[in-house]
Amino acid sequence: RTALGKVGLGDAVIQRFGDPNEYLIRVGLTSTTPEEVGRRLQSALASDQALGKFEIRRVEFVGPQVGRDLQLQAIYAVLAGLVGIMLYIAMRFDLKGGVAAVVAVFHDVLVCLGAISITNREFSLPVLAALLTIIGYSVNDTIVAYDRLRENRGKLGSQKGMTFAQQMNVAVNQTLSRTILTALTVFFSAAVLLFFGGKTLEDFAFVLFVGVITGTYSTTYVAAAIVVDWTQYVDNRVRRAKKAVAKA
Repeated sequence: RTALGKVGLGDAVIQRFGDPNEYLIRVGLTSTTPEEVGRRLQSALASDQALGKFEIRRVEFVGPQVGRDLQLQAIYAVLAGLVGIMLYIAMRFDLKGGVAAVVAVFHDVLVCLGAISITNREFSLPVLAALLTIIGYSVNDTIVAYDRLRENRGKLGSQKGMTFAQQMNVAVNQTLSRTILTALTVFFSAAVLLFFGGKTLEDFAFVLFVGVITGTYSTTYVAAAIVVDWTQYVDNRVRRAKKAVAKA
């Protein structure tokens, strides 16, 4: 950092990258060209004898336009994924389940983006890949609960006096052990990548780490709750309409 300060790059971010003797140097926006920044960096490191021999393996430039393009691509990818998920679940189960699953996944993405913002992490392609992974993980968990609910509705219908909310509760309880085991497996795998995977995988593992937690509870406390409340609301409206017709 002292050597970089001599050429006006003292505010650069220096991070250990890969091996103990490899470093990633990030320089903020400057009025000079990327080639000029590279030459200044080369001369600064060469002038410090204490650093010894070094090699600049790669120089990359990410401008504001590239950052905006990446953000737009991320938004389009997430929106396309959410629309596809809603259509699939709506055809496979019903519209209420599709909308509830999309709301739960959207909640997971927002929590992950909030965690990225709070920790001042860079939104990059690995982060986008982690977000899409979380979307798939969360939806898979929700579909398992929906599928069990559909199986149980023939066995635990109105003839046994169970309401829809009770049937959903039974389905969630029956899939809870599977949810916990799957979540713990992914959680510990993400933790190993986060703490021991090095700088390259840190952002990806961090988003995966946070997303597994949110994706696990959103299945029960977001998706299932929305389906139950929506179903009860529709049933109450139908019941009131029937009463009004009967009175008329």
